[in-house]
Amino acid sequence: MEKEGFARSLLSLQQRGLNVKEVVTDRHTGVQKYLREEHKGITHYFDPWYMGKGIGKKIDVLTKLKGMKDVGMWRKSLVNHLYWSATTSASGEEVVAKWTSVANHIQNVHMHDNALFPCCLHEPLVGEKERQWLKPRRTQISPHFHTSSLEAFHSLILKFAPKSLVFSFKGMLARLQLAALHYNENAIRAQAATASGELRWSIKYPKYKHGDYTVRALKTTPTSGYVDTLMGLLFEDVVGNPQQYQDFSEETPVPEHLCAQFVRPDKKEAVMRHRSRFFKST
Repeated sequence: MEKEGFARSLLSLQQRGLNVKEVVTDRHTGVQKYLREEHKGITHYFDPWYMGKGIGKKIDVLTKLKGMKDVGMWRKSLVNHLYWSATTSASGEEVVAKWTSVANHIQNVHMHDNALFPCCLHEPLVGEKERQWLKPRRTQISPHFHTSSLEAFHSLILKFAPKSLVFSFKGMLARLQLAALHYNENAIRAQAATASGELRWSIKYPKYKHGDYTVRALKTTPTSGYVDTLMGLLFEDVVGNPQQYQDFSEETPVPEHLCAQFVRPDKKEAVMRHRSRFFKST
């Protein structure tokens, strides 16, 4: 379903004249294959958050192997270094140079054989700054854009259209449009501050961090000015000429159910009988 939604969204943008050159997504295998086979001219990047999460899981598995326990002490540093490599680089080549340097760094080697990143940028690590150094034994990460804003929008949608409820296509479309209006109005809110002018922060404990924390900037209170605009439109335009908007609503095409496209013809009748029994019983 994610791949189908992505394909339709991309087609919709292209039909409206948008020339898509780069795309940043999570690591969904179906989307990867679709872009690789159907849109070879589009550069596909991965969001660093998903890359970091995947690396963290691999380190968790690695630490369970014999003699690999010390690797776990570097888990947070490795994930942070991945973020830093992506957000401080001007090109994919520079991301690779910085990211691969970590293989030297964790062995207490801070000079690297790469002109794009010849040495670590930190001060000499001595005394209390010493770490548990380890003995010796092509990326698609996005250097500029991330999917965090899209994830925030998806989270906001749940307030307008909870997953526990079922809506018609037009009902869901209306709720998505309201969510988009609310998000667009509040997406670039400033960071909140105290009365004395100090910036405010919050500490979160995401499940995927297994007890570790994340520091986030607290934003100012969201606004809903779009509601006044919609109410003005309702009483000034819609009430005066409701037929015009009724015709527009009826012209909105309702696509076929996705599940109907993937049911084998010889199984469709049995599926419909099963659905009929289910809805009668509930």
